[in-house]
Amino acid sequence: MTTTNGHLITALWLAGLDLPVMPLRAGKLPVGNCAACTSSNGAGPCQCGDRPNMKAAGPCQCPAPCHAWAAATTDPTVLTSPAWARAWQQAGAVAYHPGGGGFTVVDLDNTAAVAWAHQTLPATRTVPTTRGEHWIYRGAMQSANGVRPGIDIKSLMVYARWYGPGTGEMTVLPDAVRALIVKEETTRPLREEVDSSSPARGTWDRSVATGCRHSDTFIRTGLHRGLARVAACREQGAGSTAYGVARFLAKQHTVCPGPCGLNALGQQIIDTAVSVGVPEAYAARAVANGFSAVAVRAS
Repeated sequence: MTTTNGHLITALWLAGLDLPVMPLRAGKLPVGNCAACTSSNGAGPCQCGDRPNMKAAGPCQCPAPCHAWAAATTDPTVLTSPAWARAWQQAGAVAYHPGGGGFTVVDLDNTAAVAWAHQTLPATRTVPTTRGEHWIYRGAMQSANGVRPGIDIKSLMVYARWYGPGTGEMTVLPDAVRALIVKEETTRPLREEVDSSSPARGTWDRSVATGCRHSDTFIRTGLHRGLARVAACREQGAGSTAYGVARFLAKQHTVCPGPCGLNALGQQIIDTAVSVGVPEAYAARAVANGFSAVAVRAS
């Protein structure tokens, strides 16, 4: 069996598990764009929406592998097609699109990052890499590079190299990983003044929650506990905590017909984060990301 055939066999096996796959050249680089798209450079024409510049998300429709992660497929007919044959001849590895398979990879690029993960993140499927480890969780999310020193998040709209099935039981994507994409922006800790404050402090009451199924006591108890957590982060972590609190509160309303006054709840979280030194724009973004991570009908 040749190495090329070995890569293709691996890809077909992964595709059979509904994991979108693609060939990688030496150096972990994707196969270059096909002739129909290489020369567009944003000016067109491009066969599938000018994805060489990633201006349009979605699967690549080119016959040959093209557009990096967007080319990943589970279709064995495509993988074994004549148009893909040259790519497999050049292949140095197999890559997959984690988000397309419903997974998230926490890419730990050195021993310090691996040590941090062991201390911070829940255990899950672990795959050794050339420099560190991939921790794989069940569930997809936004991808981001450099969320911490030596740590990238690979899920939607990126590819990850296949190093093998790994070991350990795969667990559900935790909030601790989702919160990694919320970065703290510069702020002076323990200061008496803040950079900005909300012009009008939002307050939740029943008038803005006519479709909420929960009692006022239930809502206010959860909110006050969440605000206390944010307020306790006087040196660092308030932005990430605001994200987690917003996500937690949104989860409580997934079965409500709405409206539930989440905007008012969110404003109080923002105000509390601002009070401990988080820039208002960043606090608002963290809360919005927390709400959007949960599919709720309430507003």
